[in-house]
Amino acid sequence: MTRIMSLVAALALSGAAQWAIAENATHVDGYTIHHNALTTDSLSPQVAKAYNIQRSKNRGLLTVSVLKDQEGTTGVPMKALIKARATNLSGQLREIDLNEIDEGSAIYYVGDFRITNQETLNFQLEVTPEGTHHPYTATLSQEFFTE
Repeated sequence: MTRIMSLVAALALSGAAQWAIAENATHVDGYTIHHNALTTDSLSPQVAKAYNIQRSKNRGLLTVSVLKDQEGTTGVPMKALIKARATNLSGQLREIDLNEIDEGSAIYYVGDFRITNQETLNFQLEVTPEGTHHPYTATLSQEFFTE
């Protein structure tokens, strides 16, 4: 969890002041699913290179992490099967491929996608934590500004 928050903080600090990143989380049956979306041009060149992400004002980035709730901790990072989709207000559907980043003490998933100015995307995540057979649903809505 610390590493994903570090990534999100690095993403926030590397970009223009116009980007305020609020933590978005969905709590379901003993799990917390953290999810955020932003434009990739707000990444510093170093962060983009480290995570092999193309910096562009016309690309968005989705980040997801799954924690198993454990009393007295911030949660235990979990691997998960995650299917991500985004729909714009015109009903156009985009499947988003997520890449797993496992750094031992943190596991998270990132995927990028194209965006246009003032486009609102409604994300739907289907998350199946490792060791379970039940998928959980999380949603997120984000408007992107590219100009």
